[in-house]
Amino acid sequence: MNPVSQIVRAARPVYRKLSTSAPVASVKAIPPTGFCFELSDEQKALQELARKFTREEIVPVAAHYDKTGEYPWPIVKKAWELGLMNGHIPEHCGGVGNLGVFEECLIGEEFSFGCTGIGTAVGGTGLGQAPVILAGNKEQQKKYLGRLIEEPLLAAYCVTEPGAGSDVAGVKTRAEKKGDEWILNGQKMWITNGGVANWYFVLARTNPDPKCPASKAFTGFIVEREWAGVTPGRKEQNMGQRASDTRGITFEDVRIPKENVLIGEGAGFKIAMGAFDKTRPPVAAGATGLAQRALYEATRYSLERKTFGVPIAQHQAVAFLLADMAIGVETARLSWQRAAWMVDHGQKNTVLASVAKCHASEIANKAASDAVQIFGGNGFNTEYPVEKLMRDAKIYQIYEGTTQIQKLIISRELLVAAKQTNA
Repeated sequence: MNPVSQIVRAARPVYRKLSTSAPVASVKAIPPTGFCFELSDEQKALQELARKFTREEIVPVAAHYDKTGEYPWPIVKKAWELGLMNGHIPEHCGGVGNLGVFEECLIGEEFSFGCTGIGTAVGGTGLGQAPVILAGNKEQQKKYLGRLIEEPLLAAYCVTEPGAGSDVAGVKTRAEKKGDEWILNGQKMWITNGGVANWYFVLARTNPDPKCPASKAFTGFIVEREWAGVTPGRKEQNMGQRASDTRGITFEDVRIPKENVLIGEGAGFKIAMGAFDKTRPPVAAGATGLAQRALYEATRYSLERKTFGVPIAQHQAVAFLLADMAIGVETARLSWQRAAWMVDHGQKNTVLASVAKCHASEIANKAASDAVQIFGGNGFNTEYPVEKLMRDAKIYQIYEGTTQIQKLIISRELLVAAKQTNA
Protein backbone atom coordinates (compact mmCIF):
# COMPACT_ATOMS: atom_id res chain seq x y z
CA MET A 1 0.00 0.00 0.00
CA ASN A 2 1.46 3.36 -1.01
CA PRO A 3 1.69 6.28 1.42
CA VAL A 4 -1.30 8.08 -0.06
CA SER A 5 -3.53 5.02 0.38
CA GLN A 6 -2.39 4.78 3.99
CA ILE A 7 -3.30 8.41 4.55
CA VAL A 8 -6.72 7.90 2.96
CA ARG A 9 -7.40 4.90 5.22
CA ALA A 10 -6.35 6.91 8.26
CA ALA A 11 -8.49 9.86 7.18
CA ARG A 12 -11.78 8.03 6.64
CA PRO A 13 -12.75 7.47 10.30
CA VAL A 14 -11.68 11.03 11.11
CA TYR A 15 -13.92 12.56 8.47
CA ARG A 16 -16.82 10.25 9.22
CA LYS A 17 -16.69 11.50 12.79
CA LEU A 18 -16.23 15.11 11.74
CA SER A 19 -19.05 15.02 9.20
CA THR A 20 -21.57 13.83 11.79
CA SER A 21 -20.51 16.07 14.66
CA ALA A 22 -22.03 19.38 15.69
CA PRO A 23 -20.76 22.70 14.28
CA VAL A 24 -17.37 23.85 15.51
CA ALA A 25 -18.76 26.58 17.75
CA SER A 26 -20.85 24.06 19.71
CA VAL A 27 -18.26 21.32 20.21
CA LYS A 28 -15.49 23.48 21.63
CA ALA A 29 -16.16 23.56 25.36
CA ILE A 30 -14.83 26.62 27.16
CA PRO A 31 -13.49 25.62 30.60
CA PRO A 32 -14.47 27.81 33.56
CA THR A 33 -10.81 28.77 34.09
CA GLY A 34 -10.64 30.60 30.75
CA PHE A 35 -8.78 29.72 27.55
CA CYS A 36 -8.21 26.09 26.67
CA PHE A 37 -5.03 25.34 24.74
CA GLU A 38 -5.82 21.66 24.18
CA LEU A 39 -6.83 20.49 20.71
CA SER A 40 -9.83 18.20 20.45
CA ASP A 41 -9.29 14.59 19.37
CA GLU A 42 -10.69 15.43 15.94
CA GLN A 43 -8.36 18.40 15.58
CA LYS A 44 -5.37 16.31 16.63
CA ALA A 45 -6.26 13.67 14.06
CA LEU A 46 -6.71 16.32 11.36
CA GLN A 47 -3.37 17.90 12.26
CA GLU A 48 -1.62 14.54 12.17
CA LEU A 49 -3.17 13.72 8.80
CA ALA A 50 -1.95 17.05 7.38
CA ARG A 51 1.49 16.52 8.95
CA LYS A 52 1.83 13.06 7.46
CA PHE A 53 0.67 14.30 4.07
CA THR A 54 3.21 17.12 4.21
CA ARG A 55 6.15 14.85 5.06
CA GLU A 56 5.27 12.27 2.42
CA GLU A 57 3.82 14.32 -0.41
CA ILE A 58 5.06 17.92 -0.16
CA VAL A 59 8.56 17.92 1.33
CA PRO A 60 10.05 15.48 -1.25
CA VAL A 61 8.91 17.58 -4.24
CA ALA A 62 9.10 21.13 -2.86
CA ALA A 63 12.47 21.87 -4.46
CA HIS A 64 11.24 20.61 -7.84
CA TYR A 65 8.23 22.92 -7.91
CA ASP A 66 10.34 25.81 -6.68
CA LYS A 67 12.80 25.37 -9.53
CA THR A 68 10.29 24.69 -12.30
CA GLY A 69 7.47 26.99 -11.23
CA GLU A 70 4.98 24.31 -12.23
CA TYR A 71 1.59 24.34 -10.58
CA PRO A 72 1.41 21.34 -8.20
CA TRP A 73 -1.77 19.80 -9.55
CA PRO A 74 -0.90 16.25 -8.37
CA ILE A 75 -0.61 17.47 -4.78
CA VAL A 76 -3.73 19.62 -5.03
CA LYS A 77 -5.74 16.65 -6.29
CA LYS A 78 -4.45 14.37 -3.52
CA ALA A 79 -5.25 16.97 -0.88
CA TRP A 80 -8.74 17.34 -2.38
CA GLU A 81 -9.28 13.57 -2.33
CA LEU A 82 -8.37 13.41 1.36
CA GLY A 83 -10.63 16.26 2.35
CA LEU A 84 -7.71 18.49 3.26
CA MET A 85 -9.33 21.25 1.23
CA ASN A 86 -12.78 22.85 1.35
CA GLY A 87 -13.61 21.66 4.87
CA HIS A 88 -15.46 24.92 5.55
CA ILE A 89 -17.87 24.64 2.59
CA PRO A 90 -21.47 24.33 3.90
CA GLU A 91 -23.20 20.98 4.05
CA HIS A 92 -26.01 22.09 1.74
CA CYS A 93 -23.33 22.42 -0.96
CA GLY A 94 -22.02 18.91 -0.30
CA GLY A 95 -19.22 19.96 2.02
CA VAL A 96 -18.31 18.83 5.52
CA GLY A 97 -19.54 22.19 6.72
CA ASN A 98 -18.37 22.08 10.31
CA LEU A 99 -14.66 22.77 10.01
CA GLY A 100 -13.80 26.29 11.03
CA VAL A 101 -11.01 28.74 10.35
CA PHE A 102 -9.07 27.18 13.24
CA GLU A 103 -9.01 23.78 11.55
CA GLU A 104 -8.09 25.38 8.24
CA CYS A 105 -5.14 27.00 10.01
CA LEU A 106 -4.02 23.70 11.52
CA ILE A 107 -3.82 22.23 8.03
CA GLY A 108 -2.23 25.33 6.53
CA GLU A 109 0.57 25.50 9.09
CA GLU A 110 1.52 21.91 8.37
CA PHE A 111 1.44 22.38 4.59
CA SER A 112 3.57 25.51 4.84
CA PHE A 113 6.16 23.66 6.90
CA GLY A 114 6.69 21.62 3.76
CA CYS A 115 6.46 24.44 1.21
CA THR A 116 4.64 27.76 1.45
CA GLY A 117 4.35 27.93 -2.33
CA ILE A 118 2.44 24.65 -2.38
CA GLY A 119 0.59 25.73 0.76
CA THR A 120 -0.58 28.87 -1.04
CA ALA A 121 -1.49 26.87 -4.14
CA VAL A 122 -3.71 24.63 -2.05
CA GLY A 123 -5.01 27.20 0.41
CA GLY A 124 -5.40 30.19 -1.90
CA THR A 125 -8.76 28.91 -3.10
CA GLY A 126 -10.10 29.68 0.38
CA LEU A 127 -9.69 33.41 -0.21
CA GLY A 128 -11.71 33.20 -3.41
CA GLN A 129 -14.40 31.18 -1.65
CA ALA A 130 -14.66 33.42 1.41
CA PRO A 131 -16.86 36.16 -0.15
CA VAL A 132 -19.31 33.55 -1.43
CA ILE A 133 -19.44 31.80 1.95
CA LEU A 134 -19.96 35.14 3.69
CA ALA A 135 -22.38 36.82 1.28
CA GLY A 136 -23.63 34.31 -1.27
CA ASN A 137 -27.24 33.15 -1.27
CA LYS A 138 -28.04 29.43 -1.13
CA GLU A 139 -28.28 29.14 -4.92
CA GLN A 140 -24.94 30.86 -5.52
CA GLN A 141 -23.25 28.78 -2.85
CA LYS A 142 -24.63 25.50 -4.13
CA LYS A 143 -23.67 26.29 -7.72
CA TYR A 144 -20.15 27.58 -7.17
CA LEU A 145 -19.01 26.06 -3.89
CA GLY A 146 -20.65 22.78 -4.82
CA ARG A 147 -18.42 22.54 -7.89
CA LEU A 148 -15.36 22.55 -5.67
CA ILE A 149 -16.69 19.53 -3.79
CA GLU A 150 -17.63 17.60 -6.92
CA GLU A 151 -14.25 18.11 -8.63
CA PRO A 152 -10.76 19.34 -7.63
CA LEU A 153 -11.47 22.86 -8.86
CA LEU A 154 -10.27 26.17 -7.44
CA ALA A 155 -11.50 29.72 -6.86
CA ALA A 156 -9.59 33.02 -6.90
CA TYR A 157 -10.01 36.46 -5.33
CA CYS A 158 -9.67 39.30 -7.84
CA VAL A 159 -9.30 42.69 -6.19
CA THR A 160 -5.69 43.90 -6.65
CA GLU A 161 -4.97 46.02 -9.73
CA PRO A 162 -1.89 47.68 -11.25
CA GLY A 163 -2.79 50.90 -9.43
CA ALA A 164 -4.74 49.52 -6.48
CA GLY A 165 -3.10 47.15 -4.04
CA SER A 166 -3.33 48.34 -0.47
CA ASP A 167 -5.59 51.16 -1.69
CA VAL A 168 -8.60 48.99 -2.46
CA ALA A 169 -10.77 52.07 -2.86
CA GLY A 170 -8.65 52.91 -5.91
CA VAL A 171 -9.98 49.95 -7.91
CA LYS A 172 -10.71 51.06 -11.48
CA THR A 173 -12.26 47.90 -12.93
CA ARG A 174 -15.82 48.87 -13.79
CA ALA A 175 -19.12 47.11 -14.25
CA GLU A 176 -22.06 48.80 -15.97
CA LYS A 177 -25.60 47.52 -15.68
CA LYS A 178 -27.42 46.87 -18.94
CA GLY A 179 -30.83 45.24 -18.57
CA ASP A 180 -30.48 42.03 -16.57
CA GLU A 181 -26.72 41.90 -17.06
CA TRP A 182 -23.58 43.70 -16.00
CA ILE A 183 -20.77 44.45 -18.43
CA LEU A 184 -17.35 44.12 -16.81
CA ASN A 185 -14.17 45.82 -18.04
CA GLY A 186 -10.80 46.19 -16.36
CA GLN A 187 -7.58 44.54 -15.33
CA LYS A 188 -6.48 42.76 -12.17
CA MET A 189 -2.97 41.72 -11.21
CA TRP A 190 -1.09 39.51 -8.71
CA ILE A 191 -4.06 37.15 -8.58
CA THR A 192 -3.29 33.92 -6.74
CA ASN A 193 -4.68 30.93 -8.69
CA GLY A 194 -5.39 33.37 -11.53
CA GLY A 195 -4.55 30.90 -14.29
CA VAL A 196 -5.93 27.74 -12.68
CA ALA A 197 -9.17 28.87 -11.00
CA ASN A 198 -12.58 27.79 -12.28
CA TRP A 199 -14.24 31.01 -11.10
CA TYR A 200 -13.34 34.32 -9.51
CA PHE A 201 -14.69 36.76 -6.96
CA VAL A 202 -14.27 40.13 -8.69
CA LEU A 203 -14.59 43.56 -7.10
CA ALA A 204 -15.61 46.30 -9.54
CA ARG A 205 -16.69 49.91 -9.32
CA THR A 206 -20.37 50.23 -10.20
CA ASN A 207 -20.91 53.85 -9.15
CA PRO A 208 -18.92 56.16 -11.46
CA ASP A 209 -19.17 59.14 -9.10
CA PRO A 210 -15.64 59.67 -7.67
CA LYS A 211 -17.20 61.22 -4.56
CA CYS A 212 -19.22 58.12 -3.79
CA PRO A 213 -17.85 56.46 -0.61
CA ALA A 214 -16.11 53.10 -1.02
CA SER A 215 -18.79 51.45 1.10
CA LYS A 216 -21.31 52.11 -1.69
CA ALA A 217 -19.21 52.43 -4.85
CA PHE A 218 -18.25 48.78 -5.44
CA THR A 219 -20.06 45.55 -6.17
CA GLY A 220 -18.88 41.96 -5.81
CA PHE A 221 -19.41 39.50 -8.67
CA ILE A 222 -18.86 35.81 -9.30
CA VAL A 223 -17.18 35.50 -12.70
CA GLU A 224 -16.48 32.22 -14.47
CA ARG A 225 -13.10 31.62 -16.04
CA GLU A 226 -14.56 30.29 -19.29
CA TRP A 227 -16.79 33.26 -20.02
CA ALA A 228 -16.02 35.26 -23.13
CA GLY A 229 -13.76 38.23 -22.46
CA VAL A 230 -11.92 36.70 -19.47
CA THR A 231 -8.21 36.43 -20.27
CA PRO A 232 -5.57 35.38 -17.71
CA GLY A 233 -2.08 36.71 -18.45
CA ARG A 234 1.27 34.95 -18.24
CA LYS A 235 2.40 33.33 -15.01
CA GLU A 236 4.53 35.73 -13.01
CA GLN A 237 8.09 34.65 -12.20
CA ASN A 238 8.29 35.58 -8.55
CA MET A 239 11.13 35.60 -6.05
CA GLY A 240 9.52 32.99 -3.83
CA GLN A 241 6.48 30.75 -3.49
CA ARG A 242 7.02 29.79 -7.11
CA ALA A 243 4.62 26.84 -7.01
CA SER A 244 1.76 29.31 -6.57
CA ASP A 245 0.10 30.47 -9.79
CA THR A 246 0.11 34.29 -9.85
CA ARG A 247 -1.18 36.20 -12.89
CA GLY A 248 -2.87 39.29 -14.15
CA ILE A 249 -6.39 38.92 -15.55
CA THR A 250 -8.07 41.10 -18.15
CA PHE A 251 -11.86 41.49 -18.37
CA GLU A 252 -13.13 42.82 -21.67
CA ASP A 253 -16.88 43.29 -22.09
CA VAL A 254 -17.59 40.29 -19.87
CA ARG A 255 -21.33 39.72 -19.53
CA ILE A 256 -22.35 38.87 -15.97
CA PRO A 257 -25.92 37.78 -15.21
CA LYS A 258 -27.64 39.55 -12.33
CA GLU A 259 -27.76 36.22 -10.49
CA ASN A 260 -24.00 36.47 -9.99
CA VAL A 261 -24.10 39.65 -7.92
CA LEU A 262 -23.28 39.07 -4.24
CA ILE A 263 -25.93 40.60 -1.91
CA GLY A 264 -26.61 43.57 -4.20
CA GLU A 265 -25.22 46.63 -5.89
CA GLY A 266 -22.83 48.60 -3.70
CA ALA A 267 -22.11 45.84 -1.17
CA GLY A 268 -18.80 44.72 -2.69
CA PHE A 269 -16.33 46.65 -0.55
CA LYS A 270 -17.80 45.37 2.70
CA ILE A 271 -17.74 41.81 1.38
CA ALA A 272 -14.17 42.07 0.13
CA MET A 273 -12.90 43.47 3.42
CA GLY A 274 -14.98 41.12 5.55
CA ALA A 275 -13.35 38.13 3.91
CA PHE A 276 -10.00 39.08 5.44
CA ASP A 277 -11.24 38.39 8.97
CA LYS A 278 -11.47 34.75 7.94
CA THR A 279 -8.44 34.57 5.65
CA ARG A 280 -5.75 36.50 7.52
CA PRO A 281 -5.46 33.92 10.33
CA PRO A 282 -4.64 31.17 7.77
CA VAL A 283 -2.00 33.44 6.23
CA ALA A 284 -0.52 33.88 9.70
CA ALA A 285 -0.62 30.11 10.17
CA GLY A 286 1.28 29.65 6.90
CA ALA A 287 3.94 32.10 8.05
CA THR A 288 4.17 30.20 11.33
CA GLY A 289 4.71 26.95 9.46
CA LEU A 290 7.59 28.51 7.55
CA ALA A 291 9.14 29.81 10.78
CA GLN A 292 8.80 26.36 12.33
CA ARG A 293 10.60 24.85 9.33
CA ALA A 294 13.39 27.43 9.66
CA LEU A 295 13.82 26.53 13.33
CA TYR A 296 13.79 22.82 12.53
CA GLU A 297 16.43 23.09 9.81
CA ALA A 298 18.63 25.48 11.79
CA THR A 299 18.51 23.34 14.93
CA ARG A 300 19.38 20.17 13.07
CA TYR A 301 22.24 21.85 11.20
CA SER A 302 23.62 23.45 14.37
CA LEU A 303 23.98 20.02 15.96
CA GLU A 304 25.84 18.64 12.93
CA ARG A 305 28.11 21.53 12.01
CA LYS A 306 31.23 21.87 14.19
CA THR A 307 33.57 24.80 14.75
CA PHE A 308 36.36 25.05 17.29
CA GLY A 309 35.88 21.37 18.07
CA VAL A 310 32.20 21.51 19.13
CA PRO A 311 28.78 21.67 17.44
CA ILE A 312 27.90 25.30 16.72
CA ALA A 313 24.75 24.82 18.82
CA GLN A 314 27.02 25.02 21.85
CA HIS A 315 28.10 28.54 20.97
CA GLN A 316 25.92 31.04 22.78
CA ALA A 317 25.62 33.28 19.72
CA VAL A 318 23.95 30.45 17.81
CA ALA A 319 21.98 29.11 20.76
CA PHE A 320 20.42 32.52 21.33
CA LEU A 321 19.40 32.76 17.67
CA LEU A 322 17.63 29.42 18.05
CA ALA A 323 15.96 30.61 21.26
CA ASP A 324 14.70 33.77 19.53
CA MET A 325 13.31 31.67 16.70
CA ALA A 326 11.49 29.40 19.15
CA ILE A 327 9.99 32.41 20.94
CA GLY A 328 8.80 33.76 17.60
CA VAL A 329 7.22 30.48 16.51
CA GLU A 330 5.31 30.07 19.77
CA THR A 331 3.97 33.63 19.83
CA ALA A 332 3.06 33.58 16.14
CA ARG A 333 1.14 30.35 16.65
CA LEU A 334 -0.73 31.77 19.63
CA SER A 335 -1.65 34.86 17.62
CA TRP A 336 -3.28 32.94 14.76
CA GLN A 337 -4.97 30.55 17.17
CA ARG A 338 -6.66 33.40 19.05
CA ALA A 339 -7.73 35.20 15.87
CA ALA A 340 -9.11 31.99 14.37
CA TRP A 341 -10.85 31.00 17.60
CA MET A 342 -12.59 34.36 17.78
CA VAL A 343 -14.03 34.33 14.27
CA ASP A 344 -15.17 30.71 14.68
CA HIS A 345 -17.05 31.75 17.82
CA GLY A 346 -18.81 34.62 16.11
CA GLN A 347 -16.67 37.36 17.63
CA LYS A 348 -15.29 40.31 15.68
CA ASN A 349 -11.61 39.54 15.14
CA THR A 350 -10.53 42.30 12.75
CA VAL A 351 -7.81 43.65 15.03
CA LEU A 352 -6.47 40.28 16.13
CA ALA A 353 -6.53 38.98 12.56
CA SER A 354 -4.29 41.91 11.65
CA VAL A 355 -2.13 41.33 14.73
CA ALA A 356 -1.68 37.69 13.76
CA LYS A 357 -0.94 38.42 10.13
CA CYS A 358 1.48 41.22 10.95
CA HIS A 359 3.32 39.42 13.74
CA ALA A 360 3.60 36.03 12.06
CA SER A 361 4.85 37.52 8.79
CA GLU A 362 7.59 39.41 10.63
CA ILE A 363 8.53 36.29 12.58
CA ALA A 364 8.73 34.21 9.40
CA ASN A 365 11.11 36.68 7.79
CA LYS A 366 13.33 36.93 10.86
CA ALA A 367 13.38 33.18 11.40
CA ALA A 368 14.30 32.53 7.78
CA SER A 369 17.05 35.15 7.89
CA ASP A 370 18.45 33.75 11.14
CA ALA A 371 18.38 30.24 9.72
CA VAL A 372 20.46 31.39 6.75
CA GLN A 373 22.87 33.03 9.20
CA ILE A 374 23.25 29.81 11.18
CA PHE A 375 23.95 27.89 7.99
CA GLY A 376 26.61 30.46 7.09
CA GLY A 377 27.88 30.20 3.53
CA ASN A 378 25.81 27.06 3.00
CA GLY A 379 22.68 29.05 3.77
CA PHE A 380 23.33 31.20 0.72
CA ASN A 381 23.45 28.13 -1.53
CA THR A 382 20.49 26.58 -3.33
CA GLU A 383 21.60 23.07 -2.35
CA TYR A 384 20.48 23.77 1.20
CA PRO A 385 16.83 24.35 2.19
CA VAL A 386 16.98 27.65 4.05
CA GLU A 387 17.64 30.01 1.12
CA LYS A 388 14.25 28.98 -0.26
CA LEU A 389 12.65 29.76 3.08
CA MET A 390 14.10 33.26 2.99
CA ARG A 391 12.73 33.86 -0.53
CA ASP A 392 9.35 32.40 0.33
CA ALA A 393 8.99 34.40 3.53
CA LYS A 394 9.04 37.88 2.03
CA ILE A 395 5.62 37.76 0.43
CA TYR A 396 3.99 37.28 3.84
CA GLN A 397 4.81 40.93 4.57
CA ILE A 398 3.04 41.96 1.38
CA TYR A 399 0.03 39.91 0.29
CA GLU A 400 -3.40 40.08 1.95
CA GLY A 401 -2.44 43.48 3.28
CA THR A 402 1.11 44.66 3.87
CA THR A 403 2.64 44.86 7.34
CA GLN A 404 2.05 48.60 7.23
CA ILE A 405 -1.63 48.16 6.37
CA GLN A 406 -2.04 45.77 9.31
CA LYS A 407 -0.50 48.36 11.63
CA LEU A 408 -2.82 51.00 10.19
CA ILE A 409 -5.85 48.81 10.93
CA ILE A 410 -4.63 48.07 14.45
CA SER A 411 -3.80 51.68 15.26
CA ARG A 412 -7.10 53.00 13.91
CA GLU A 413 -9.10 50.54 15.99
CA LEU A 414 -6.95 51.35 19.02
CA LEU A 415 -7.63 55.07 18.67
CA VAL A 416 -11.36 54.55 18.12
CA ALA A 417 -11.54 52.47 21.30
CA ALA A 418 -9.55 55.08 23.22
CA LYS A 419 -11.87 57.89 22.11
CA GLN A 420 -14.94 55.86 23.10
CA THR A 421 -13.41 55.17 26.51
CA ASN A 422 -12.69 58.87 27.06
CA ALA A 423 -16.08 60.02 25.84
